[in-house]
Amino acid sequence: MKESTKKHVRFLSRIFFGLYILLLIYLMFFSEEWGRNFMGGDYRYNLVPFREIRRYLQYYQRIGGWLVLFNLAGNILAFIPFGALLPLITREGSGFAKTALLSMDLSLCIEVAQLALRAGSCDVDDMILNTLGGCVGYGLYRLAVWVKEKKIEKKI
Repeated sequence: MKESTKKHVRFLSRIFFGLYILLLIYLMFFSEEWGRNFMGGDYRYNLVPFREIRRYLQYYQRIGGWLVLFNLAGNILAFIPFGALLPLITREGSGFAKTALLSMDLSLCIEVAQLALRAGSCDVDDMILNTLGGCVGYGLYRLAVWVKEKKIEKKI
C-alpha cells in the first residue's frame, strides 16, 4: 500500500475512532433508553468474576433470552470496533497484547466512571466481555490484513 493511501486510511480511521468513542460515552453514561440516569441511581457493582455472566446464563428463561443476548453479546460487540480500529490509528500499529490491555483499560475507566457517577453499574464481568470484544476486533483486523495480503499474492 502506498504511503499516501496509508495516511488516508489512518486519517479516516481516526475520524471513525473518535465518533465511536463519542457514541460509547453517550451510550454508557447518558442514554436514557439504556437506563442511564446520570447521578440519579444507586451505587451498583459486582467485583466477582463471572458472577453476572453465570447468573444470566442460569436464569435466561426468567430474564428472557433477548435480554441475556443483549447484555452478554452487547458487551462484546461494543468493543469490537475498538480492537479493529486501534491498529489502524497509529503509525506503528498495535499488537494483540497492547490491544487487549488497552481494551481492558478503557473498560476499567468506563466501569469506574459508571460507579462514581452512578450511571449504570460497575461490573467486572463487563470488563471481561469488553476485553474479549476488543480481542475479537483485533482478530478481525488481522484476518482482513491476511485476506488482503493473500489477494495481493495471487495477483503477482
